[in-house]
Amino acid sequence: MQALLKSIKTERHSKPAERTSFHHVSTDEVSKLLDVTLQTGLTEQEAARREKEFGPNVGTARRGTPEWRRFLLQFHQPLVYILVGATAISLYLGETLDAAVIFAVVFANAIIGWFQESKAERAIEALARMAKVEATVRRDGQKKRIPSAHLVPGDVVLLAAGDRVPADLRLFYVRNLQVDESALTGESVPVHKHADPIAVDTVLADRRNLAFAGTHVTAGHGEGVVWATGDRTETGRIAWLISEAIDVTTPLTRKIAAFSKLLLWLILAVAALMFTVGMLRGKPALEMFMAAVALAVGAIPEGLPAAVTITLAIGVARMARRHAIIRKLPAVEALGSTTVICSDKTGTLTENQMTVSEIFAGGELFEVTGTGYEAPGEIRPAADHGRGAKHRTTSSTNRTNNLALDECLKAGLLCNDSQLGRQNGRMIVQGDPTEAALLVAAKKGGLVDGEIAGTHPRLDVIPFAAEQQYMATLHGIHGRAEKVIYKKGSLERLLDRCTDALSPTGELVPLDKAQVRDSAESMAARGLRVLAFARRHAAKDHHRLAHEHVASDLTFLGLQAMMDPPRSEAISAVRRCRAAGIAVKMITGDHALTASAIAKHVGVGPPQEAGSRDDHEEAVSGRVLERIPEADLPEVVGHVTVFARVAPEQKLRLVKALQARGEIVAMTGDGVNDAPALKQADIGIAMGIAGTDVAKGTADIVLADDNFASIEAAVEEGRSVFDNLTKFIVWTLPTNAGEAIILLVAVFMGVPLPALPLQLLWINLTETFFGLTLAFEPRESGLMNRLPRDPRQPILTFPLFMRSGLVSLLMAAGALGLFLWELPSSTLAEARTVVVNVIVLVEAFYLLNCRSLTQSMFAVGVFSNRWLLAGVTAMLGGQLLFTYAPVMNRLFGSAPLSLESWLRILAVAVITYAIVGFEKWIRFHRSSPAPQPVSTAS
Repeated sequence: MQALLKSIKTERHSKPAERTSFHHVSTDEVSKLLDVTLQTGLTEQEAARREKEFGPNVGTARRGTPEWRRFLLQFHQPLVYILVGATAISLYLGETLDAAVIFAVVFANAIIGWFQESKAERAIEALARMAKVEATVRRDGQKKRIPSAHLVPGDVVLLAAGDRVPADLRLFYVRNLQVDESALTGESVPVHKHADPIAVDTVLADRRNLAFAGTHVTAGHGEGVVWATGDRTETGRIAWLISEAIDVTTPLTRKIAAFSKLLLWLILAVAALMFTVGMLRGKPALEMFMAAVALAVGAIPEGLPAAVTITLAIGVARMARRHAIIRKLPAVEALGSTTVICSDKTGTLTENQMTVSEIFAGGELFEVTGTGYEAPGEIRPAADHGRGAKHRTTSSTNRTNNLALDECLKAGLLCNDSQLGRQNGRMIVQGDPTEAALLVAAKKGGLVDGEIAGTHPRLDVIPFAAEQQYMATLHGIHGRAEKVIYKKGSLERLLDRCTDALSPTGELVPLDKAQVRDSAESMAARGLRVLAFARRHAAKDHHRLAHEHVASDLTFLGLQAMMDPPRSEAISAVRRCRAAGIAVKMITGDHALTASAIAKHVGVGPPQEAGSRDDHEEAVSGRVLERIPEADLPEVVGHVTVFARVAPEQKLRLVKALQARGEIVAMTGDGVNDAPALKQADIGIAMGIAGTDVAKGTADIVLADDNFASIEAAVEEGRSVFDNLTKFIVWTLPTNAGEAIILLVAVFMGVPLPALPLQLLWINLTETFFGLTLAFEPRESGLMNRLPRDPRQPILTFPLFMRSGLVSLLMAAGALGLFLWELPSSTLAEARTVVVNVIVLVEAFYLLNCRSLTQSMFAVGVFSNRWLLAGVTAMLGGQLLFTYAPVMNRLFGSAPLSLESWLRILAVAVITYAIVGFEKWIRFHRSSPAPQPVSTAS
């Protein structure tokens, strides 16, 4: 025993994933190993000693990144280095106001990033809060209520309906004990527990003799001995997995970082080249230094960080209107880059409301319409079961003339311990969702709960137990001396105990067991959960119910088959995602057969454009995943669609394997077991209604309506955000590059600088404020008809890079040409003012052209972005002030211009607009190339 406790203590300080378990040993052995008498529990003295030795039953607080360090890390970006350098240069030039403006942009960006970031420490804190409950224990032979933090290995814990399990327990006594483990394992219905040992290699979700910390008891009673506390519990192990998961950068942050590094070195190289050429031409060092400073100021895109932040913030607001709440700003764009969506099943693709969909009774098959606990519906003969055509429902009562069907529904209604109630406007289940489905089915068949219960009062019950796989109830019958017993359970435990069956007319007929088994197997093959129903009449003096009373001579009534039905909107959303080139995979803790059936209903699968088929491979289980080597896993996840009965660390492995294939992975989840994978994924999506605090604290996005359709809507918004960011970059780069070309060519030609550093700063600041209006550009049509962007593709594709270069050259040629035109007949100040206005007017006309990267401004709607039109108007007004206001003339060295000069400037801007529009028409409309698929998992 001491060796075991020593190992438990050692494991507390090692990786929580590396631990022993007690599911494969008997309760007597557990009692000996933990040195406790199960009937009396630990003594208070021994419990105090063990708490001192092992510590409290809480998760270890992990040290997070200090707030000050998180804030300073916002400045740790190459592009920010450039802006800080621009601030220093402006200060060197004595332009304190301009330096303050540039740094204000940097500082505001850092503040927003600091507040928007959500770290995994919040999720771990939520895990710790889950453990802060009270527990009923047996110590010194007495029942006591203590805070769960004081539990120690060896404590005997008593469980009852409504309790939250306070630690990981090895159960040694159960009576109809059912535990909701959906948050931990993904199991969609409460798990029936037992106390018998099970195989050592049993997967987590099937360890029915264990109860896990943080799960909820929904029915029955039980007792268990604590074998894991704090970090060693299953939730503690998940907290460790969360802390081990990597914070993955988004496609946007990776591309911006790469772009910024390239831009940084390019600016420094060009500035150094200008300085060197000027010195070789015999220019003064101070003059060349100022020229290099001017080039650096002109080439720095001060507005890019602000544009990224504001465009993402606008995306946040748009997504919120479509039920997707953003917790991390870069997640907005990351959704638009998604190539694979890994979705949970229960509640996301399905209604999370068990529903009877088929009934077999009287030798006939019926279908049940309507889904969920509130939806109306009816019971009608199945379309492919011709013999049922004569037993049709009537519209007035929704009842059939099949008496076997009536009795099957009545058995489901009476042999039932659950209730349906309304809370906060929603129908909720008090008890087992499976039994709730039977109540709804009976209502659709015209049976009223209160009326039937009144005429058939319950006298006794045999509760459901996992080892016996059935439940039975004894009822009186109003107005009759005899009584009736109803029994429900697994087909294996009922069918062989039936001697006859009820016919549609209510007569007893021979039981065709082969037909019943065929029907049950057909239902199970469609992923339905099948329950069998039987009855037996009892004598009037029968007041107690025992197992021998339902062991033989039963009359078979029928089968009811149910499932958690798929959401209708999820089906269409999955279809749109696949049409958009996004693979959809299901990763669930539920059973493989159920998962495969839902996947087939919903249409989960690879992208349709990739030539995929609509048939579905068999689901891969967690047990199979365990045997797949790490090196082979990426290939497996590439072609498998459904993964079932997976453990938390396996979800994490699957996400990492997809990322190893170069995929951009969006992962959905609601439970504690999903948290590590949510953090590891490029974009983690938690459920807002059914999700745990742990899942929400780890995720990047929270769905307000728990609906897969909202993911598809958010993907569309994410694509729109990236479009608008690309538009801004395509618009702003030609200005920065054009300014650098103008200065560099002027130095090579030996003419005066066409623009002063302060004038270039004016251009860039003007550009920052008015270019941001592109962030308000509405979504273009056909976004979800495109394939996902290749994650390896840079922000600027080759065609867009060439367009930026074309505009830079046109801008530089027009500005330099007019500068040289003006010099002989005008002052240097006037010539420089012409250059500034050429750059700004070309920017203004090009801004209109950038409203769409493939279409003209007229195709997207001239007035569809009023912010942009107002921005262009304000930009032109600012230039008039720059040119004619005396105070601006003194500050920036500008001078008034003649009408002839303005006409020449306007001609350059219009010609540039026309050339870019013609280039778009040639490239995107005349040739109309077919889109090529990118690398996505299939």
